[in-house]
Amino acid sequence: MRVLVIEDNLPVAQAVRTLLAARKFAANVVTDGEAGLDHLLRQCYDAAIVDVGLPGMDGFAVARAARAEGVQTPILMLTAHDAVEDRVAGLDCGADDYLVKPFAEEELIARLRAILRRGDRPVVSVVEARGVRVDVGARVASYAGTPIDLGATEFRLLEMLVRNAGIALSRAQIVERIWDYDFDGSSNIVDVYVSQLRRKLKRLGAGNLIETVWGVGYRIGSP
Repeated sequence: MRVLVIEDNLPVAQAVRTLLAARKFAANVVTDGEAGLDHLLRQCYDAAIVDVGLPGMDGFAVARAARAEGVQTPILMLTAHDAVEDRVAGLDCGADDYLVKPFAEEELIARLRAILRRGDRPVVSVVEARGVRVDVGARVASYAGTPIDLGATEFRLLEMLVRNAGIALSRAQIVERIWDYDFDGSSNIVDVYVSQLRRKLKRLGAGNLIETVWGVGYRIGSP
């Protein structure tokens, strides 16, 4: 599970990241609202933990803008204010839950798991791009109507590429999402699996479907 933490208080951000890592979540931390919104719009996260009191663009504005752009990522809002009107404002702007600082670690994890369960509904269970169709619910993939025989990891990688068609995904993003550990720059695991996918797609006449974006990673181009 990938979680985005948008928190400008570095000790709090680091504590939350350490807590999430101990629970086997992969956490990315950004310290201002605009950068946090950019991450929500451009990357795939299973949930976001957003502080209200961010510099520049506050947490309310981040959640509101993300929802306006169609982002469905579950959002847990953090704030130092416990007034009812503050909690209502957080929920009204698109947050899924609201937690007041200081908080107990176990309560943060419990609330995070709760919004993940609520957000577990398949927003789009079938994704398509460039002739590839991935049915997440049925766990099947095809190209031009012909089934593609994929292993579990290959399936998740293809789904990620198709779901983000037109967007160049870095190796670090892919590793964090598929394998759930930090990318140290020396592993070629992504290249190995992309090569396997390309061979299988080539047999079906789609050898050039997965593009290499030099200096970045890989993508399936937009139609």
